[in-house]
Parts: sequence; C-alpha cells; structure tokens
Amino acid sequence: MATLFATGAALLLAGLAAAASGERIGSVDTAFQWLGRDHDIIVEAYDDPRVQGVTCYLSRARMGGIKGTLGLAEDRAEASISCRQVGPVAFAQPIRQQEQVFSERISLVFKRLRVVRMVDEKRNALVYLTYSDKLIDGSPQNSVTAVPLDPAAPIPLRK
Repeated sequence: MATLFATGAALLLAGLAAAASGERIGSVDTAFQWLGRDHDIIVEAYDDPRVQGVTCYLSRARMGGIKGTLGLAEDRAEASISCRQVGPVAFAQPIRQQEQVFSERISLVFKRLRVVRMVDEKRNALVYLTYSDKLIDGSPQNSVTAVPLDPAAPIPLRK
C-alpha cells in the first residue's frame, strides 16, 4: 500500500511539474533506456510574461529510465538559452532592473532551472541568464543571451 501511495504521489508531482513548463518545441533522444523513456534533450519556448514580443528558447537534458519517467530523477544542471524578438515589443508596465522570469523544477524537491532577465540600459537590451540552483549546492554552469531593442524606445524601468 505504501509503495502504491509513493508511486501515485510521484506521478502527481511529475504532472504538476510538467504543467509549469514552457511550450514544448521538440526533443531528441541521447541514450536508449530499456525501461521507461529514453534520456533526451528537450527544447521549450517561454514567452516573457512582462515583455510582450520576446520569447526564450531553452534546451536542457532530461533523464529517462524508470526514475525519469516517474519524475524522481535529478536532471543535469546543463541548459542553453536563446531569446529573440518575435513580434512588436511592448511593456504593460515598467520592469525591474533584474528579475526572475521563469523557474522550473528539475528534480523532485531541491533543484530548479531558473531564468533571470537583466536590463542593460546603456545598450537598451534585455539580457537573459539561465542557471540551476540546488538547496545546498548549485551549479556554476550557465548560459546567457541578449535581445537588443530599438534605441528610440528606451526600456521602462521600475524605480
């Protein structure tokens, strides 16, 4: 009975984690697994919630096997990011100089993949950084990208 409860709880948590993810663009297998899904690299699109017209594309490794299928595996801390202007850029309200814009769980409890937006006022650009952190010990692996905007339309900053 306890095993059944643990399995059900793991599936529920995996479902909740998947609900918070970005829009899936595609994936490629990196290693075959006899049981459960294969190890793979997934590519997801995240629209910046405060900057209309900017989308970030993240690629990251995802563990497969039985643990990965049940949402119990800890994914690697490696990710890549590329953000682009995909339409007219608009700001509903001023944005902060630095702000976390996305966060997704990459282990059952303690590890998260994060994306932080920073504003480069001098160059009128939005800079996006992705990294992972862990409750005790995070990873220095990161990736950065920038979206330059029209110099005639400065980025509205919250003071």
